[in-house]
Amino acid sequence: MNPPKTAPKPSRAAPQVVPDGKTLSTGEQPETTTPATTRKAWKPKTPVEVVIEQINKQEKKVADLESELEREKSSLNKLLQAKKVLES
Repeated sequence: MNPPKTAPKPSRAAPQVVPDGKTLSTGEQPETTTPATTRKAWKPKTPVEVVIEQINKQEKKVADLESELEREKSSLNKLLQAKKVLES
């Protein structure tokens, strides 16, 4: 019977040296000196806004499908005209 396989032990990485000469232990991130960009606060949408957004997405999808259908109909009409010419 074979012994159960164990996961390999994580190797110890050498400490990182940042430009100012300090070393970091694993898991620490170097501090950035750039100012943090401010983000707009998250504002939850109301159920009405969510439904209106879904309606707008559906309207756009239907419009796209209608334009694609028109292209396909045009292509079919051209092929049917070619068929008539070939059969005559």
